[in-house]
Parts: sequence; structure tokens; C-alpha cells
Amino acid sequence: MHRFIAAFLAVTSCASIAQAQSVAPAATSPPLTLDRALALAGAVAPATDAASAGVRAAEAGRTVAGYRPNPTIVAETENIAGSGQYRGLRSAETTAGLALPIELGGKRSARIAVADANSSRAQIAAAIVAADLRLAVTQSYVEAVAAERRLTTAREQAAIAAEALRAASVRVRAGRASPIEQQRADVLRINAEAAVERAERLTIVARDNLARRIGEPITGSLDVAWFDQVEGHGPPLTREPTGTLALAAARADVTTAAAQVRLAQSQRVPDVTVSASARRLEATNDVAAVFGVSIPFPVFNRGSAAVIQASAQRDQAEALRRVAELDAAQAFASAEAEVANAATTARAASGPALAAAQEAARIARIGYREGKFGQLDLLDAERTLSQTRTTAIDALAAYRDAQARRDRLATPAPDYSKEPAR
Repeated sequence: MHRFIAAFLAVTSCASIAQAQSVAPAATSPPLTLDRALALAGAVAPATDAASAGVRAAEAGRTVAGYRPNPTIVAETENIAGSGQYRGLRSAETTAGLALPIELGGKRSARIAVADANSSRAQIAAAIVAADLRLAVTQSYVEAVAAERRLTTAREQAAIAAEALRAASVRVRAGRASPIEQQRADVLRINAEAAVERAERLTIVARDNLARRIGEPITGSLDVAWFDQVEGHGPPLTREPTGTLALAAARADVTTAAAQVRLAQSQRVPDVTVSASARRLEATNDVAAVFGVSIPFPVFNRGSAAVIQASAQRDQAEALRRVAELDAAQAFASAEAEVANAATTARAASGPALAAAQEAARIARIGYREGKFGQLDLLDAERTLSQTRTTAIDALAAYRDAQARRDRLATPAPDYSKEPAR
């Protein structure tokens, strides 16, 4: 019987080692740190490429906005294909020249101001994409580390359950316990092994998700030491919300809307088209100069409706900016409170509470082997230890997630200001 139990434990140990090798990374590979994951993800993220393309498009739009209107080549022939003396080309008058539109009302500078605002907004959008990517990668990294920690805990609980089954079997053979204790311990062992399988699957999924984010397979371990560290929480953030990305985007929208108002106002001033041509008279073979001026006559569309529309959009953008300021201040306060609460919970769950649960389980195991405690006492201590370990991992994951979301809110906006167009 002893040989059978020993062989069974050896098979279980080998299976556990094989499973560990299939999920755990090679020990020789250096751990993948969060900073390294962020750098890899930034190089392959499609969102980064899209943001870069948007910036390039806005810069090209700035170049286009600075162009002046193209001249027009004018060519026309009069007094042909008629009757009498105008039959054929005998009395033809051919005119050829250039017509040049002249923009008035500051249209070019207004277009450049709109293009500059769009360019700054595109650059801020690129910074927002980078901040969102950092948050997403950090959350994926935290999820992967937490999954590995849960897998380690599940394996430890499985080993403890196997040891409890062995102790229960010894007590039953010695006649110091009823067979029900052995059956109960066997049920706990089966459940613990099933928990290991579930944890392995979740770990594989979490690592694969992180690998998709960084664009390469993860062959090494993750930075568990970073995950377990709970930093001391200092005073609340003193950064003003006006310096963050969210408020920078709102301000850029206001700037763009104001530039659109200026552009709409400039459109109310009609442009002038001047032309200079040379006319050749077929009958006398003489050449004469022709000068012309063309001025639109704004009868139906005076541009006032466009100005009213642009002004309303500017007022809307200004109101949304004030809303964004209120939301940012509230989000800052909530994020700070979440980080502080998560740090307190993680510090307690992974510190004194976990140490007390481990000590209680250790005493219960010793007492159960020596016959001083019953199996129910042992099971209660082991259940408490398992729950405390799970709570500690969840608390650490929640703390790191709260930190990442707080840092996303506090990301400062780069300075993309430009010299005003002249």
C-alpha cells in the first residue's frame, strides 16, 4: 500500500512538472519587464501607425492651406462662323491671356490658422493614442502577471491538498480517523487539480494576449517583483487638469472652432479676379491689349449663415471644454482615492493578513498530523489561506490597474504650439 501511494505521488509530481513546463517560461530567459513590453508594443501597434498618418495628413493640409490660387489661362475667339462679313475667319478676333484671382479679407491667413489648429489637434490625438496604448499594455501585463501568480498559488494548493490526502490516509490506516476524512481529502485534491488546469488555461490566454500587444512571443518570465511591490502612497496629485491630454484636446477643439469662425468671416469678402490679355484682329492683323476685373456680386449667399454656424460651433466647443475641466477634476480625485484604497487593501492582504493565514495553516497541518486538530479545522485553515492568497493577488492587480488608470489621466500634454500665421 505504501509503495502504491508513493508511486501515485511520483506520477502526480511528474504530471505537475510537465504542466509547469508547458506554461511556465524558460528559466534562462530574462524577465520581460513592463518598460520593455511598452517599447515593443509602441513599435508594432496599428493605432500608432494610424495616428502618425493623421499627423502627416494634417501637416500636408497645412502646406496646402498656404498655397495661393492658381492663375487661369484665358483663350477665346469671337466673330467667326457667322454670316456676311463674319463668315469664316475673316473677321475673327482672338484673345489670349491670364486671369489671376486675388484673395481679399485674409482668407489665406485664416486657412493657415485652421490648418495649424488641425495639425496641433492631430498631434494631441497621437499623444492620446500613445497614452491609451500604454494603459492597454499595462493592463494586459498586469493581467498576465496576476494569472501567473494565481497559477503558482493553485499549484501550491494542489500540493497541499495532496499532502493532506496522504496525512488522512495515514490516519485512516492507523485507525485514528474514519474513512470519510480520506474521501473528503481526496475530493479536495481533485478540486485543487482542476483549479490548476483552469489557472493554466487562463495564464496561457493572458500571456498570448500580451504577446499580441507586443508583437512577439513571450519566452521568458514576467516581472513578478514589480507586481508584488506596493509603493508608499503620497499626497494627492497637485497637477492641474489643464495640463493633461484630455484638456489639451478640448482646448485644441476650441482653437479650431475659433479659426473656423475667422475663416467664415473672411469668406464674406468677395475675391477679385484681374486679367490681362492680348487680342488679335484678323481683318487688320493688329494686336490690342485687353484688361479686365471680375468681382462677385453677393446677392443670394452673403456668408452670414456660415458665420453664425461657425460661431455656434465655437460656443459648443467652449462649453465642452468647461465640461471636460469639471470631468477631469472629478476623475483626478476619484483616481487618487482608488489608488490609495487599492494600495491599502494590497498592503494588508499581501502582508499581515497573508502571513497570519500562512501561520494558521502551518499550525493546523502540524496539529492534524499529530492528532491534536480535526480535519475540519485543517480544511478551514487551508480554505482561509487559499482565499487570502487569492485576495492578495486580486488586490495587487487592482492596485496596479488603478495606478495605470491614474497615470493615464495625469499624462501631461506635449507642447505643440506654433507661431501664428502672418
